[in-house]
Amino acid sequence: MTAVTKQVIDLMELLPESDQAFALEFIKKLVLAWDPDFTKLTPAEASEMKEAEAETETISHDAINWE
Repeated sequence: MTAVTKQVIDLMELLPESDQAFALEFIKKLVLAWDPDFTKLTPAEASEMKEAEAETETISHDAINWE
């Protein structure tokens, strides 16, 4: 968890529950504006993807016996 994420959580906890719900909806709108199709990777996801690609052996389509 980043320091900013921790700060956001701490601030959210200060709000009354009804205002927390409003803030959550606002954050959801920000995320949708940033990535409407949910296809962008966060820095953490990009790092995990890079690690997985480095660890994963790919197999050629032609090397598979499809019968």
